[in-house]
Amino acid sequence: MKSSSETVAHLPGSDRVLVIMAKAPRPGAVKTRLTPSLSPGAVTTFYCCLLDDTLTLARSLKLSDVEVAIVCPESDVNELAQLTGSEVSIVAQQGQGLAAGLTSVFAHFAPNNKRDAHQRRVIAFNSDSPHLPRSVLEDAFEALSTHDVVVGPTHDGGYYLVGAKASHPTLFAGDGMGTSSALERLLSRARNLELSVGFADPFYDIDVADDLTRLAAELRLAPARAPRTAAWLKEWERLCGAGTPAR
Repeated sequence: MKSSSETVAHLPGSDRVLVIMAKAPRPGAVKTRLTPSLSPGAVTTFYCCLLDDTLTLARSLKLSDVEVAIVCPESDVNELAQLTGSEVSIVAQQGQGLAAGLTSVFAHFAPNNKRDAHQRRVIAFNSDSPHLPRSVLEDAFEALSTHDVVVGPTHDGGYYLVGAKASHPTLFAGDGMGTSSALERLLSRARNLELSVGFADPFYDIDVADDLTRLAAELRLAPARAPRTAAWLKEWERLCGAGTPAR
């Protein structure tokens, strides 16, 4: 596995990059809004299932010559490398927080000049997204053919996906990440930069217990979409039905 300081070798001829924004699955570091309903150990186990199935989804696009990578805090590089194996590049972000992570994605993978004749389409999305249909990611790449930026809105005012063909260092500047105004702030900065914006289908994040219930209902109908997550949720529902909190 490449160290965080090495340059990632891009796939020959690949003009599309799909980046998963991830963290190492440590108690208290991932999916913290689930802890009122789940123990810290259950949360980290669940996050591992989400990440594994999200990686499977991302790798399914490799058949279409899409490069897959993970961007994460520098302290998480080695642990994620052990979890994910050698098929995925792990890149350490510069700075702390999600805004710094997203800025690092496009600084690392996208050209600096949006008029570059050999533009690469780069999309970053959440590590808890195994419920996304593959078509959503394919359509997002297609939207970048005719727009500078593509965004996938969430129902709570944020976004689960953002893509661009160039690095725009101020696009994620300021606060507001993870709030109900995150999408509005992003769109405002895109307008200020005179960037055209396309949209992917709206989806929901996996943040609170109600989201678990919704995802479990979806995956009962189609468990093959995210098999590890579906199995974990099936057991979670069984324990909840028996009156036993997940541990």
